[in-house]
Amino acid sequence: MDPVIIVGAGPVGLTLALALARQEVPCVVLDEGPGKDEPRAARTVVLREDTAALVERLTGVPLSRAGAHWAGWRSMRRKQVMREIVFDGTEPAPLHIAQHVLTGALRAALSGERLVKVAVESRLDGIEQESSGVTAHTRGPKGTWWRGSYLVGCDGPRSTVRKLQDIRFPGRTAVERHAVAALRTELPWHDEALLHRMPPWRMSGPSAGEVTARPLPDGVWRLDWLLPPGKDLVTPELLLTRIRETLAGWAGGTTPPYELLDTGVHTVHHRLARRWRADRVFLAGDAAHLLGALGTHGLDEGLRDADNLAWKLAVAWHHGPHDALLDSYQTERRAVVAARLRAADQALPLLRGGGGLRSYVPGSSRGHDALLTDGHLGHGQLGAPGAYADSPLAPPRLEGETPVDTPPGAPVTDVRVTAEDGTFVPLRDRLGRGALLVVLIAPGTGVWERKHWVSAGIMPRLAAAVTALPHPAELLVAESYPGAAAHTVLLVRPDGHLVTALSGVRPDDLYAAAEAAVGGPAKAQAEASASVGSR
Repeated sequence: MDPVIIVGAGPVGLTLALALARQEVPCVVLDEGPGKDEPRAARTVVLREDTAALVERLTGVPLSRAGAHWAGWRSMRRKQVMREIVFDGTEPAPLHIAQHVLTGALRAALSGERLVKVAVESRLDGIEQESSGVTAHTRGPKGTWWRGSYLVGCDGPRSTVRKLQDIRFPGRTAVERHAVAALRTELPWHDEALLHRMPPWRMSGPSAGEVTARPLPDGVWRLDWLLPPGKDLVTPELLLTRIRETLAGWAGGTTPPYELLDTGVHTVHHRLARRWRADRVFLAGDAAHLLGALGTHGLDEGLRDADNLAWKLAVAWHHGPHDALLDSYQTERRAVVAARLRAADQALPLLRGGGGLRSYVPGSSRGHDALLTDGHLGHGQLGAPGAYADSPLAPPRLEGETPVDTPPGAPVTDVRVTAEDGTFVPLRDRLGRGALLVVLIAPGTGVWERKHWVSAGIMPRLAAAVTALPHPAELLVAESYPGAAAHTVLLVRPDGHLVTALSGVRPDDLYAAAEAAVGGPAKAQAEASASVGSR
């Protein structure tokens, strides 16, 4: 079967290629650039725990060595500290990393991947689809035609793929603008991110009264100043003045020594593609959505797009047409991003309204701070990983369902499990391999080698049920799981979202849930595959 064509070699496209290769699906990545990224210290990304773990799992690179995990978070208003959070292990710290370092790690992992070909200086200019595949044409020094089974546009906000498929991209332009500087200096706090609203010193030039400082490795900081609405030009002289005023304000009046590394202006748009699938063509990342106001970070959602789509494409590539499964990509991911955009759009007038009576409502400042903290730290509607509560892949009501602390459709908690080879690993390490995960909660098993209990109690019956499932599955055992009683059985998708939790070994319920999770009855999918093969 032909490879999957991925258009775009940014973090989302490279992540998708690695995720597909890990599931034995060949890919071609069309990179319009030279195959490497220009180092830009002011172009950075913040990854939440789940997306950082996804990249680490695919690359084998501990990103904490290449980026900076924040030691804490502090938000201030004028001279008052509104909130302080210490990341001491009870709450995961966001990871701040330069984008070129992130893409460099992804490219290095792809360089040794036999199933992935990266075609540099290959700019897409045509797509043709038919029932059996898709053909893409590129121009450039090595312009040619590429034949693929599916094509995914990960080619950014100005996506050629989206335009060639005539997919609308409505939304709002310049929701927020920020002046950005990356510099090496010492600030009064160590490795803590800071959001400072309405700082007490006067700022030169246009200012909306908000500045963010986020640490990077080697004493480097990224500073973002929120700009007022409009198109006021941010000159180099004005930015240098802003840097000196801000550093002096934090240092008590005297500007400390600093080395300016990079500057820029970051403009946030909010847009959402009408469709994310056009037959064999899909959109992911910035080609499908743009968000980022109020501290939220769009790359997180782009990486979640790749994680969601990879296993579904792998199923279709290996086992034939699974249209219901492929359709679920748009249904699940678009709903999550749309909800995040709605939440941000509803909060924007409140947080950026500029005074009025709301400024004098008791407690309003703390409420505003809580909303901004949610966006920056990945909490609540503005930032937390989305759940696929209304997914078309959700099973019907099952007799043996039992509640746990993770609702169906939400990402599972990363507990320690015993793998089939007897090793203890984080549950998250078993994701992304194309298999469903069946996790038995069995207190007490952790003190014994797997060989002593794998043939005892309910394990033989559960193992037989797992073997009979309509899709490959791996049986794991955990000592405990939040909210789960002993002998609870969890069914987890390859992208780490919970399908269902069952009380005990219930083969019929487990089969029905697995069948739903891969898009419908196995018999119907087999008939569809046979029909395609006969044409």
